[in-house]
Amino acid sequence: MKKHILVIAQYFYPEQFRINDICTEWVKRGYKVTVITGIPNYPQGKYYGGYGIFKKRKESYNGIEIIRIPLIPRGSNAIMLALNYLSFVVSGFLWKVFTRIKADYVFIYEVSPMTQALLGVWYAKKRKIPCYLYVMDLWPENVEIVAGIKNKEILSTIGKMVDYIYKRCDRIFTSSQNFIHVISERGVNKNKLEFWPQYAEDYYKPIEKSNANVPEIPQDGIFNIIFAGNIGYAQGLEVLPETVKILRENSIKVRINIVGDGRFKDTLRAEVERDKVNDYFNFIDKQPADRIPEFMAVNDAALISLSRSKIFSNTLPAKVQSCLACGIPVIVSADGEIQNVINEAEAGVCSKAGDSAGLAKSIMKLISLSAEVRNDMAHNAISYNRENFNKETLLDKMDRWFSK
Repeated sequence: MKKHILVIAQYFYPEQFRINDICTEWVKRGYKVTVITGIPNYPQGKYYGGYGIFKKRKESYNGIEIIRIPLIPRGSNAIMLALNYLSFVVSGFLWKVFTRIKADYVFIYEVSPMTQALLGVWYAKKRKIPCYLYVMDLWPENVEIVAGIKNKEILSTIGKMVDYIYKRCDRIFTSSQNFIHVISERGVNKNKLEFWPQYAEDYYKPIEKSNANVPEIPQDGIFNIIFAGNIGYAQGLEVLPETVKILRENSIKVRINIVGDGRFKDTLRAEVERDKVNDYFNFIDKQPADRIPEFMAVNDAALISLSRSKIFSNTLPAKVQSCLACGIPVIVSADGEIQNVINEAEAGVCSKAGDSAGLAKSIMKLISLSAEVRNDMAHNAISYNRENFNKETLLDKMDRWFSK
């Protein structure tokens, strides 16, 4: 009889998160997989076309059974975001009370919000089964830094919730090495923690430039840099207008291709307009994830950027593995673990988060390098990804936990 994994993930297909691929691989490996998720609305903040409270609440994807519980869309402000988080928990509590699903394990895919993990903890307790938590965002630190909440009582309450979740999970996996130290400081035994980095889906791979069909990006000899993904406040993209002003002062021309959507996109556009640096930017609508490798192929480098904060310096976002797998030199505007990985891989150039002068210097340095050296960086990226973020090796490791 197939072992049944119940996955709690507030975001799931057609929203573009790595849990989509993880669940698909589990089905291929013989597991039965059911996902409890919300109505898709990330990152735009409104329901996707064809989905709603009374539309497509149950769905099948790659052999995965999807159950969508009601939630309020994220909207575009902090109040709507809080209601989005809360509504998923309330709906999840009611679902837990009435569901007849009998799973063998719970796996919680925790990108913010941490509140979604309550559903998994409650269900695992009810069924007396193992509960595994995969942490990609640290709470309450993420709430304080990203949401700007400074109220000590609110943060203390969230902290107690986080401790409640950690205590009731049988195993906690982390996407970053540094998370282990931070979580253990909350009183969690390190023997309960394990680094399980993210991997890139199979479609993230090097593509010959001549085989890429990307009319959105001109091939006119200008040095092309791509930023692809969520355009949020956490990404620290406010560094870019000042950076390109420095490049312009040094007679360096580049094109920064911003591919995606998010809550900061309109603000970034306005700042680009204000600083009159439009000719350095090319804004492109959100693309299907499996098309991003083609976009990478026609760019000379990829940008990974995060805001300056202690929490983000401990983070290793999925974009790192995606860029490495595509074999493209990486420009880092972030602190901590991302820099450690790119420097160790010898796959790019790094500057501190929010440092426009440092980022401009990194870009100028990369442009000054020979094509041969940049090609070496690209090959280093592929090799490092294969050795450290191998998909099959990581899934085999999780299999061993499911077999215990």
